[in-house]
Parts: sequence; C-alpha cells; structure tokens
Amino acid sequence: MIIVRQGTAQDAPELVRLRLLMFEAMQGEARPGPWERTAERVLRERLGGPETTMGVFVVDDPAAPGRLAACAVGTLEQRLPAPGHPEGLFGFVFNICTDPASRRRGYARACTEALLAWFDERGASRVDLHATADGQALYRSLGFTEHSVPLSRKRGGSGS
Repeated sequence: MIIVRQGTAQDAPELVRLRLLMFEAMQGEARPGPWERTAERVLRERLGGPETTMGVFVVDDPAAPGRLAACAVGTLEQRLPAPGHPEGLFGFVFNICTDPASRRRGYARACTEALLAWFDERGASRVDLHATADGQALYRSLGFTEHSVPLSRKRGGSGS
C-alpha cells in the first residue's frame, strides 16, 4: 500500500532535490544553482503557514528514512471569475518527480491523485501543467487534455 502524506516545511531540502532531478530529466542535465536556496526558503515559508495556497504531497522512501521517493507540488491561484470559472480558482502543477531508484511503483500517480483531490476540495475549475513526453501517459490517464498554449513573456520582454 502506498502512503501519501502532505509535505511539510521539513521536507523542503528533499523537495528541492527531487525538483533538481525533474529538471535533469526534462533538460538532459542537472542545473544546480542559487535557485535551490531560494526554492527551499519559499517551500519552508509556504508550507509553514496554516492556510497555504501550495499543495505538496509526498511518498517517503521506504528504503531510506528521511528521503522522499516522490512528490507532486502545485499552487492554487485566485484569478478573476469568468463564465467557465465562476470562482476564478485555477491550479498549476509545477513539480512531479520520482527518485530514479523508486520509479515504476505508482508513487507519482498516488502523489498526483492526492494533489488533484486537494485542488478539487478547494474548487479549482481547471488545473494546468507542462508535461515531459515520459509523463504524458500518466497525466492523460488522470484526465488532462490538450489546451491552448498561451504566449509567455520573460522579465526584460525579450521572450528568449
């Protein structure tokens, strides 16, 4: 049986470790840097509060106490309501990762299902994510479909 629990501020270092592994899988190389300290600080701050807009669900590594086997992390955003989104609540999943030694056991699915239930409980009318080719089958099996791709702008306006 897979036990999924809500992440806590104490999980911040492990969540950052898994996030680095996710970027390595997506980009073909690890990209450590100052972002890791900032990510850990943000996680500690956001997960330490009583009413957070960040959902974090984890599976502990049964073979390595203190380590996480998998995680799913997302945020709930309040936008202006619209006809198709009467509450204006949107979810965005930005981190799903399983440690390579723990893959193919259903951990990512279990964490993602818990995160989607968290979004549902809060009334999110749509949940978005960016998927790698490897993750698309999982996300499609959970009800994700194609959606229009918005334009993006990076700071400085260059778009590159």
